[in-house]
Amino acid sequence: MKLVYIKRKTKIEKRYTRKMGQLTAKVIYIKKYIIGVPVKTLHKYRETYYGEVKTCDDCRLSA
Repeated sequence: MKLVYIKRKTKIEKRYTRKMGQLTAKVIYIKKYIIGVPVKTLHKYRETYYGEVKTCDDCRLSA
């Protein structure tokens, strides 16, 4: 068993942007694990409907 490893996980989340309003997007999290416990999120990005990859900084979570 590895002590330190990196894992990628995809979630479907509802996001909100001013231009498009509320949208459902696949958000991919890359996290660092130590002994099976998540320690840090290294990167978070999402795929658009057109196949582009964008960071999640330009949109925020809806309530």
